[in-house]
Amino acid sequence: MSAGLLLHLDAVTVSFDGFRALNALTLALAPGEMRAIIGPNGAGKTTMMDVITGKTRPDTGTARFRDTLDLTKLDEASIARAGIGRKFQKPTVFEQLTVRDNILLALKGHRRPFAVLASRETADETQRIGKILDTVGLEALAGSQAGALSHGQKQWLEIGVLLGQDPELLLVDEPVAGMTDKETAQTADLLRAINRSHSVIVVEHDMEFVRALDCRVTVLHEGRMLAEGRLDQVSGDQRVIDVYLGR
Repeated sequence: MSAGLLLHLDAVTVSFDGFRALNALTLALAPGEMRAIIGPNGAGKTTMMDVITGKTRPDTGTARFRDTLDLTKLDEASIARAGIGRKFQKPTVFEQLTVRDNILLALKGHRRPFAVLASRETADETQRIGKILDTVGLEALAGSQAGALSHGQKQWLEIGVLLGQDPELLLVDEPVAGMTDKETAQTADLLRAINRSHSVIVVEHDMEFVRALDCRVTVLHEGRMLAEGRLDQVSGDQRVIDVYLGR
């Protein structure tokens, strides 16, 4: 049953040339929840996000959002408009534009970029941009070129761009890869703050970062759910130790 759930994957299977990337995967996410997804390379984490965002169609199974939308029948643009936003591992921002203009473009993503930048900014847009810059900790760098930011700051800017689209559910892929310890801790703080008003799914390998998120964890292995619970619970599961944590 998916009633009351924000996201429900039920027995989703995806095969590529005979290889099962997802094998009857079932996942349930409640409204307002943050969930960390962990597992070894090839466990199906990226394919799972591809199914949720419409990039990949499952062979069998269902994927429902807010119990009313069948994600398997929608294209990527329709799913984004419905309220699911995705941040990929490598940050992709407009490096020649300022931090502020990157977020402004996200607020009006349905218009042509140059028309957006040339138009008069509304009071509501100014307020939203300010709030997002404050959330991601980049207010002091609002006028800086995005290309001049550090790797960690670019990751935060891309999260800010995602917030500009105001998704109900954010999918965040390995946000702390390549970050310093300080940036990693700040990113955990950022995602916990975002989770106060958005649902979040985070795919990550860094266990200390996952611990800092302080959320429920799902462990994937060979395309299916191996274990689920708090990090201390799943990290003590011998199956998880054997296939992932003990490596």
